[in-house]
Amino acid sequence: MEIMMAIIAGFLFSAATYLILSKSLLRIIIGTGLLSHGTHLLLLTMGGLGGKSAPVVADGVTVADYVDPLPQALILTAIVISFGVTAFALVLAYRTYQEIGTDNMDYMKGRGEID
Repeated sequence: MEIMMAIIAGFLFSAATYLILSKSLLRIIIGTGLLSHGTHLLLLTMGGLGGKSAPVVADGVTVADYVDPLPQALILTAIVISFGVTAFALVLAYRTYQEIGTDNMDYMKGRGEID
């Protein structure tokens, strides 16, 4: 199961890299969202997927059977932060599109002509 999750995370990273390197501002924002999803999946996979019980002290449960709660806490924090960053980037892109009239990065940098 971990190998399949690592392959999916690698696919998300490669798709995110492709989208971030494009000229459209909306594609760049979608690429950063995919990059954060790949990071969440990578953190979850590295934490281990084979835990059997919650990390609550009980009779008959050994320490080896516990699920590690640290990756889950890190992922929850990362989800909240990436949601805030994505919302801010979408608002910023919308305002930029209203002011300039395009989402092409070459036109924003002054390298092209707006038709």
